[in-house]
Amino acid sequence: TEIYTLSLHDALPISGVMVQVVWLDAGPGRAGRLVVAGHHLVVDGVSWRVLVADLAQACAVGMAGEVPVVEPAAVSFRGWSQYLAAQAADPARVAELPAWQQILDGREPLIGGRALDPARDTAGSVRRVPVVVPAGQVAALVSGLPGMFHCTVADVLLAGLAAAVAAWRAEQGEQGEPGGPVLVDVEGHGRDAGGDLDVSRTVGWFTSVHPVRLDPGPVDVAAGELLKAVKEQVRAVPGDGLGFGLLRHLNPDTGPVLAGLAGPQIGFNYLGHFPAGEGGWRMGGESDPAMPVAHALEAGALVRDQPDGPELTSWLAFPRHLLDKAAAEGLATAWATALTRLAVHATDPAAGGHTPSDFPLLTLDQDEIEEFEATVTKTRGASQ
Repeated sequence: TEIYTLSLHDALPISGVMVQVVWLDAGPGRAGRLVVAGHHLVVDGVSWRVLVADLAQACAVGMAGEVPVVEPAAVSFRGWSQYLAAQAADPARVAELPAWQQILDGREPLIGGRALDPARDTAGSVRRVPVVVPAGQVAALVSGLPGMFHCTVADVLLAGLAAAVAAWRAEQGEQGEPGGPVLVDVEGHGRDAGGDLDVSRTVGWFTSVHPVRLDPGPVDVAAGELLKAVKEQVRAVPGDGLGFGLLRHLNPDTGPVLAGLAGPQIGFNYLGHFPAGEGGWRMGGESDPAMPVAHALEAGALVRDQPDGPELTSWLAFPRHLLDKAAAEGLATAWATALTRLAVHATDPAAGGHTPSDFPLLTLDQDEIEEFEATVTKTRGASQ
């Protein structure tokens, strides 16, 4: 029996090897396995969806005796990179700098009591704790509330996270009063800012990371008010959010300015909504254990469709030398509690409503919007 091995660490930029493909032959009459490994520099989560779909289709077509035909990408990754470089020098992007400086202005208590140590706080030291939300409440979080409040699933998760961190910090003794702003790096897939460029089938590492300053308000703020406030704070970032990375990393004039400001200690990444079943294809990944972590806390989540409804998988990851497991579990519980409170709010007949960002062509504050909504509700009730 021959055994084939594949080391992800062999696919490194220093060796020029970015992708490796290995066929694991299980022998006569048994299904083999195709292993495809790619470095993160050339592939991201959305790219894997493109590749897996193409591989599955090619496999099915090939087994039928036909020649697979792959739909080409409309824009190359090189073309996308050139577009970003030009954007970084665009006066409209440069004009975003003061707003990004304002978001990063201010200090927060250090999570764990110290700054990250790149020698100790590495990927190999990261531990993860789950954030468990009752299954019966997930639908409200991923479909009910977003529809009622005209927001995204990420907005809902961030609202719960902001409230949880503020309360957790007070319990940990990191600040005197409950509440207070929470600075978070929000990661996205980075494919929304291409203007007329269609990168839906382009394979590469597309990403965007930008800071948001979230103020959940008092610890006892109503769930609806919390979600509306956080939604507006998320929408308050300049433009599409991609400008922060452009100005930080691709503009030699603005880069040092942003590099001199303290970044968020918390990272957040909503990986998206995945349909049921993968057709026999599976995706996975790993990080170099020696790679320094970017944040003291990483909050992540994804949604998978299941026969009995959507399933929310969420977690907190942290370097074990910085934060002890009990403290991380306390924050995980606080996040789950905040999300549960939001889900319960979805059952309130009066829940929902718009916020100022829903009306970009008008200048309205939240009180005016709610007054209009109350008038409409009253008028409808009188006509029934």
